[in-house]
Amino acid sequence: MNHPQSQGAAALADAARAVAAVRGGQSADAALAMFASSTQRSAVRAIALGTVRWYLRLQPAIDTLLARPDTVDRDVHALLVTAAHQIEYSRNAPQKTVHAAVDAVRLLRHARASGLVNAVLRRFVAGREALFAQIDRDTACRTAHPAWLVDAMTAAWPGHVAALLEADNVHPPLTLRLNPRLRSPQQYLADLAAAGLVGRLLGNLGALAGSTAVMLERPVPVAALPGFREGWVSVQDAGAQLAAPLLDVAAGMRVLDACAAPGSKAAHILERTPDVELWALDIDPARLRRVGETLDRLGLEAHLAAADVREPATYWDGRPFERILVDVPCSGTGVIRRHPDIKLLRRAGDVASFAARQLEILRAAFGLLAPGGRLVYATCSVLPQENEGVVERFYAQAPQARAVRPPRECLPAGAVVTARGLQLLTGGAVLTDGFYYACVEKTTSAT
Repeated sequence: MNHPQSQGAAALADAARAVAAVRGGQSADAALAMFASSTQRSAVRAIALGTVRWYLRLQPAIDTLLARPDTVDRDVHALLVTAAHQIEYSRNAPQKTVHAAVDAVRLLRHARASGLVNAVLRRFVAGREALFAQIDRDTACRTAHPAWLVDAMTAAWPGHVAALLEADNVHPPLTLRLNPRLRSPQQYLADLAAAGLVGRLLGNLGALAGSTAVMLERPVPVAALPGFREGWVSVQDAGAQLAAPLLDVAAGMRVLDACAAPGSKAAHILERTPDVELWALDIDPARLRRVGETLDRLGLEAHLAAADVREPATYWDGRPFERILVDVPCSGTGVIRRHPDIKLLRRAGDVASFAARQLEILRAAFGLLAPGGRLVYATCSVLPQENEGVVERFYAQAPQARAVRPPRECLPAGAVVTARGLQLLTGGAVLTDGFYYACVEKTTSAT
């Protein structure tokens, strides 16, 4: 039987490896996949994601205590920051974490660095109040965001930036989408209560979305959710549940989900309107398989194609679609609370690259839309360069495009209505992720 101290050291070492991998450019999901079979995977995940979430505040504090931070081995440096996270943000006794870190550095095969780890972390424990008093003068450091993103958010949302930065560092809620054909909200709340879980219906999503979103008081594994395997519910943020209603699909229509992975929005479309011909595309075959798995669990069917929507000759039969959802790849700045590694992986120049690609996708998808049809452009970004800016450029190039504005009273509480669409800001009145939506219809003539 392992000693608790050795277990703590092992979890700390594995979390440090994951953090080092993220700093090396891997996504957190890919980095944590290395420990999927570990008996301590939950602890490793929690420690690693917490460290990544606060890395840009913790790393300057640790570097202040190192004579030459750039000469410290990457795994050892990651361990120092990971241990600092546990000291600053966990309930563990600081000295216990220091001892675990000294053991962990040996598990990382850097036993010679044990003295360094011990000394630096003891100094951190003793002086962290003064360290952070200095570091926290800078908004980017205090909120653990890259400076370029703080500047971009400030320019875009000067009245909301403080709330946005705070929301990014809050652990996200677990929000479910009910399939009302299988279970009513009242029934499912009772199901949760019978399973010892507490949920509440999100009633301020607006008349457009209806009452399909349930937020749990505390997150649980999906296996613990009543009826998950039976398709009663799916995990989907409340903001993402707006896409299908905005698309306004009717029975018999031909529908395209142009960037479909992981399949939540395609499933929502089919749950609302089963009698449609839905095509689900994704450029990544591995991600497209996830769409198939999602639909299989829910007993839904669609035509799946591993294809790039910008290359219609590879998948399109020439018959136009009456509804198209274009949920484009983006910076992900609206889902940082769920994917804190975005703060470490994204660069300022990435946004312009995403915007150029988004415009290409939007133009290509619009070319597949039937006259009189509707396209919904969506991102999980809070940056106008990817949202309003892309849509403005599109309209300047597309004389057949016409903006559709849903009634303000039908929108979620706190939605920001922009010139061309609507923006949900992270957190906000209904505790959603950050999403942007624009509805576009194709007129019957080019004039």
